[in-house]
Amino acid sequence: ALILMDELAHSNAPGSRHPKRWQDIEELLEAGIDVFTTVNVQHLESLNDVVSGVTGIQVRETVPDPFFDAADEVVLVDLPPDDLRQRLNEGKVYIAGQAERAIEHFFRKGNLIALRELALRRTADRVDDQMRAWRAHPGEEKVWHTRDAILLCIGHNTGSEKLVRTAARLASRLGSVWHAVYVETPTLHRLPEKQRRAILSALRLAQELGAETATLSDPAEEKAVVRYAREHNLGKIVMGRPASRRWWRRDAFADRLARRAPDLDQVIVALEEPPARALAQTPDNRPFKEKWRGQIQGCLVAVALCAITTLIAMQWLVTFDAANLVMLYLLGVVVIALLYGRWPSVVATVINVASFDLFFIAPRGTLAVSDVQYLLTFAVMLTVGLVIGNLTAGVRYQARVARYREQRTRHLYEMSKALAVGRSEHDIAATSERFIASTFQARSQILLPDANGKLLPLTHQQGMTPWDDAIARWSFDKGQPAGAGTDTLPGVPYQILPLKSADKTYGLAIVEPGNLRQLMVPEQQRLLETFTLLVANALERLTLTASEEQARLASERESIRNALLAALSHDLRTPLTVLFGQAEILTLDLASAGSPHARQASEIRQHILNTTRLVNNLLDMARIQSGGFNLKKEWLTLEEVVGSALQMLEPGLLHPITLSLPQQLTLIHVDGPLFERVLINLLENAVKYAGPQASIGIDAAVKDDRLQLDVWDNGPGIPAGQEQKIFDKFARGNKESAVPGVGLGLAICHAIVEVHGGTLTAYNRPQGGACFRVTLPQGKPPELDDFHEDM
Repeated sequence: ALILMDELAHSNAPGSRHPKRWQDIEELLEAGIDVFTTVNVQHLESLNDVVSGVTGIQVRETVPDPFFDAADEVVLVDLPPDDLRQRLNEGKVYIAGQAERAIEHFFRKGNLIALRELALRRTADRVDDQMRAWRAHPGEEKVWHTRDAILLCIGHNTGSEKLVRTAARLASRLGSVWHAVYVETPTLHRLPEKQRRAILSALRLAQELGAETATLSDPAEEKAVVRYAREHNLGKIVMGRPASRRWWRRDAFADRLARRAPDLDQVIVALEEPPARALAQTPDNRPFKEKWRGQIQGCLVAVALCAITTLIAMQWLVTFDAANLVMLYLLGVVVIALLYGRWPSVVATVINVASFDLFFIAPRGTLAVSDVQYLLTFAVMLTVGLVIGNLTAGVRYQARVARYREQRTRHLYEMSKALAVGRSEHDIAATSERFIASTFQARSQILLPDANGKLLPLTHQQGMTPWDDAIARWSFDKGQPAGAGTDTLPGVPYQILPLKSADKTYGLAIVEPGNLRQLMVPEQQRLLETFTLLVANALERLTLTASEEQARLASERESIRNALLAALSHDLRTPLTVLFGQAEILTLDLASAGSPHARQASEIRQHILNTTRLVNNLLDMARIQSGGFNLKKEWLTLEEVVGSALQMLEPGLLHPITLSLPQQLTLIHVDGPLFERVLINLLENAVKYAGPQASIGIDAAVKDDRLQLDVWDNGPGIPAGQEQKIFDKFARGNKESAVPGVGLGLAICHAIVEVHGGTLTAYNRPQGGACFRVTLPQGKPPELDDFHEDM
């Protein structure tokens, strides 16, 4: 089945099954019925603020973007602005009067051009998403240059921040998305701390400027970059080039990248070479033992293994030819490369070649060679040894990276699982500190603000360096990291990370690693930031759970209170009606007889009437809260509604009412009795609080197709800060006030006006006193002749 339904963003009439038409369509789709519908770009929820900023008009009817995105097919109906304005002039969109107003306001040519661009961009984004989904299929490896997309490659050369800013400007000019990546290779672990911090700083800067950042791991940088570019369909590669290159580095990264992926465009940015003095000031500050312990140990093991291999080969020389013993030496090179890496394997290769020449090639005991053919053997042996050592070291590095990634994934999974079962802030803090200690070999503490906003730790850690409260407060207020490895007080031995979700900072994580250099590795830093995000999400979950529980309890209390109020109201209504009738008869009889008790009887009658209105308010509030509130709208004149309300109040109304109503006939589409209740409650409120000598008035005017009705007085006004709270149930202006009432009248007025699609606000008048403003959509009144026929 197929249904055609126009105006997706349209609001349904009050009392309909759903308030919005898109909700009707949602139910039809769930029932298996296809729907064709239409929607204008200005009605998309995500573009509401943009449209309002362009046109100066707030569009009230919107459609959620997820509902729009779930459509099977979107067809763009594109009309030039002049053609659309012509259709408006011809009355094909609105009737004559409405069309003229629309052309002068919302549908001005400049607005239409902007809306047309928004529609084209939104449709292009949807097509781009479809293209990305298709490229995710196996076999689609090439980059499709359907749109400009930039991939910035950050290296360990100086000037990375300049490179980031250049890429950001280029992306802004092209209006394209951009990514920034750093490829982690074994070289990273040999960089000075200052350069490692520069890499992290460049990645953070790229993220602040709108890039999606990532850290890749691969011994071959160009492979990682090409793989990432093809996965994300990024066709322009931006990279830096030092001002000068040494002759042994002519095979630059750009050349290797061009050979591997000739379909990718390259943008080369010249980087300034730092002065020699600056280079001299950035040495590797690690202690000598830390830098060379592993390398020296590997070289010593290489010498020992070479000696053992030589002894074994000398025993086998009788059985095997000397050329076959070369394999033993190559095996030793592989073992050293696996255990200790590249440079010890190079040392092992050189020593093995020298040992083979010294002990097995005539003349033995010297490095001289009697047969020139052995020079080729030595050359091949040296080359093969170096290649095998290099490849084995690369495999060793890849295995270490894979092992690290597996550990990282396991830690993230275990931490998220542990945080998910945390029931209190203390549980989350203890879990976080335990995982940070096991993953980063670091002490840590979680700080959360107390009721006064002071940051306090939830647990106690032995041996941690005391942190500076001023740094912690700055990091919490700004939502930015501080301390080691950052641009804010990097000299302290700890790092402060904000526990920040999408819209709020919940606390701080203070991390003090045993080895600060290890924490500065970009991948480790990103892992730590992921940890803090998990902690923030866990704290947010606790906050939302607590809020949900409070809302549930409040809802239950409200339901019980409404049920009690409804029961009491029903039980009190009948006896009050009887009492009022008897009081009415008694008042008339005593007045006709000239009794001196006639005034007391009239007061009794008035108090019974006030109590009846209070009971009606209680019953109406219970009906509103239970949802049993149906409007019966009809077209009424404003004068009729106001006059009826004043007539109902007249017996007890001691104040003169000043009226200022429009001269022309004003029709409003309301539920008459309910809207009269609004005016009665507002006037009663003014009589109660304004004082016996105060003036009270009703002003009304029609502005922009909306009725604006003010009920004002010149009394003491509304207490400061209570302009919104006075519309809450059981709220009163002054808690200790002697004025009778329970604080339901204004709450009922607010609910009735909202059901009519209007607003009720309160404010203090500049000349003194309070003013309650009712704003209602006037709607399209019926033709005057038809109205008189109905009358």
